[in-house]
Amino acid sequence: YRLTRQCLEVLGAARSPFSIVTRGTMIVRDIDVLQAAAARAAVHVSFSVPTLDPEIWRRTEPGTAPPRQRLRALRLLVDAGIDAGVGMAPILPGLSDAPAQLAEVVRAAREAGATGLWCNVLHLRPGTREHFLESLARHWPTLLPRYEQLYRTPYLDRRESEPIKARVAALRAKHAIADRRARPLTPPP
Repeated sequence: YRLTRQCLEVLGAARSPFSIVTRGTMIVRDIDVLQAAAARAAVHVSFSVPTLDPEIWRRTEPGTAPPRQRLRALRLLVDAGIDAGVGMAPILPGLSDAPAQLAEVVRAAREAGATGLWCNVLHLRPGTREHFLESLARHWPTLLPRYEQLYRTPYLDRRESEPIKARVAALRAKHAIADRRARPLTPPP
């Protein structure tokens, strides 16, 4: 923890822009350091929130903070003036890509004050692929043949991924996800 805090302090003192992507909530301990850095350089924090479904979260992200806790942490950062948004990643075909599930995450991001929102679908590179497919076979065995078909290569075919990304983009526009910080911390020009 001290090393991370020191790194943030050094980046802020050097006026070096940085961004952080996290599934954790402990970052709120460093709000003061993030505020100081954001007053000197561009700082952005993205909270990974691919789903709000408790079963999918528990089985695919064991040991991580629950998604709603991440959104509460996001709210604290935004209220402190820090640019903080949501990264819906990885979206899992057949598990977390249903229109209602995607809309639920986008609405929750808006309610939490997210300054932005982006998404990406699952990539299965060697190592991750074996681990993920093993977990899929254990928890959702009926999806295994579909994933083996979809992921012959590490990346999902664009014909599969682009409609998901387009759906999220439409939801982001519909819910007007934008920087609405009351007191934004931004570096001087």
